[in-house]
Amino acid sequence: MEFETNYYSDTEGAVFWVPNQEAIHFRRVNPPLTCNSGLHINPRRPPFWPGFSPVNPLLVGFLELGFDPDVLMKMEVQRSISLLQFMADEGLVPSPEEEIKRRNVIAKLKQIVMHWVKRVAYQCQLPKNRVRAASATILTFGSYGLGVHNSGSDIDALCVGPYFATMAEDFFVLLHNMLASRPEVTEIHCIKDAKNVDLLNPFFLRNIDDTSWRSLSGVRANKSILQLAPNVELFQSLLRCVKLWAKRRGVYGNLHGFFGGVHFAVLAAFVCQRHPNASLSLLISIFFKTFAFWPWPRPVFLHGRMMAPTISSDSRFLMPIQLPCSPNEYCHSNITRSTFFRIRTEFLRGHALTKDILRPDFSWSILFDPFPYAKKYAQFVKICLSASNQDELRGWVGWVKSRFRSLLVKLEELQGFCDPSPLEYVDVDLGAPNVVFYWGLQPSRRDIIDIDFVDEDFMKNMSNGYRVPPGRMKLSVVKASQLPKSVTCNTGSKGVRARWRILDNSQRKIPVRTNSLPQEFAGLMATNGSAEFPSAGV
Repeated sequence: MEFETNYYSDTEGAVFWVPNQEAIHFRRVNPPLTCNSGLHINPRRPPFWPGFSPVNPLLVGFLELGFDPDVLMKMEVQRSISLLQFMADEGLVPSPEEEIKRRNVIAKLKQIVMHWVKRVAYQCQLPKNRVRAASATILTFGSYGLGVHNSGSDIDALCVGPYFATMAEDFFVLLHNMLASRPEVTEIHCIKDAKNVDLLNPFFLRNIDDTSWRSLSGVRANKSILQLAPNVELFQSLLRCVKLWAKRRGVYGNLHGFFGGVHFAVLAAFVCQRHPNASLSLLISIFFKTFAFWPWPRPVFLHGRMMAPTISSDSRFLMPIQLPCSPNEYCHSNITRSTFFRIRTEFLRGHALTKDILRPDFSWSILFDPFPYAKKYAQFVKICLSASNQDELRGWVGWVKSRFRSLLVKLEELQGFCDPSPLEYVDVDLGAPNVVFYWGLQPSRRDIIDIDFVDEDFMKNMSNGYRVPPGRMKLSVVKASQLPKSVTCNTGSKGVRARWRILDNSQRKIPVRTNSLPQEFAGLMATNGSAEFPSAGV
């Protein structure tokens, strides 16, 4: 069987030339070094040699031109090191002190739920031995569970309790009150009917109810992905880079129609599985090449769990990615025609930039340049959400974002294309707590969009089913020249989230950002009416 010439390296960095089934040391061609033992032949892929890693395809041309292979290998290693340094400079790797603080918080939370569950067991009048044996715990998932959290990340945690603890009384009343009584607790989110089981063991999950199954899906997906990744540290580094790239380029966020964390985790693990010995710089290059030319809607799935899934006819499955822990489940997707185009375009851009990372003027920062919304689009849909106080705003924004897809589809019907930027801003000229989004529009056959009709139609959708009086929403169309400075200058490092409260409505306020993450919105600072600070409103 004939294969194309491939280059591999061993653990010491020696380069081998692999024509067909014979591995030849690049510097010791006579006699050839044959490594037929352990050769795995896949007619769709080049040979896999145990103990060898494929040389970056970027190096092959240089090798064939006679360049020193040792120098080229060192250059590739240096690219990986420079990328790791870039990640550290961007605050993507928490400090040891921050890690200790997170571990302490989780340990304390576990103590609280253990005290809670024994109290529940006692109130249920269980025998003393069962009260002593009663147990509950905290499971982490999301970015923290995968080990890819950064300095500004929160912790996604799931409380897993016993069957005798009721949702209505024990979870939402007793545990809520115990947590609320602690001064360090500011927000509480309860997940009902969890169970203390091996989350990947089908025996324990065979009779689980739908609610519990959905509650456990994030934890189970994390555990499966980490088990299937051949090198966890390389997988984590790759995923950190990919998530930063996606956020900077405005294609991160499931509610906005893009990929979320679990989508990118599966894609990163997919690349790592197929290239278990590749360097970080090579993995980045392969990642973008793989998905820039992926034949969507062919599903992406990880090997080792199940057979290849079938393609769904659902229009939301434009870019299907299978959950690694479930044979018939996909990562939830809100992708539309517009977001599909944006993601594919960014994959192609990433491939164009990383296919030649050995050029002398290459810089990783180019890959992570923020998406230039103000230069790309002439018009924007401004979505302003407001409420009476911060608590109401939090619930209202979450509710509206969960239905953003219907708004995006409506705008696509009217305009043909809409880019729903995930970045969030605050209009400091508006007295009430608010969050503002700016979605890019491209010119279409309709010069004028009836935004009032879209506003009215979407607001009816929002009000239907909302359990408390809804907040306020206002849609308007603005030109790029009308965008506030905070939008035109935003680097996109992290979505600007509304974490603030009004200090004094009589004073003018400006956004304040943290020192560790300058693009992270932290609050508002009073300026005593100074006019030198630009407004963030339009």
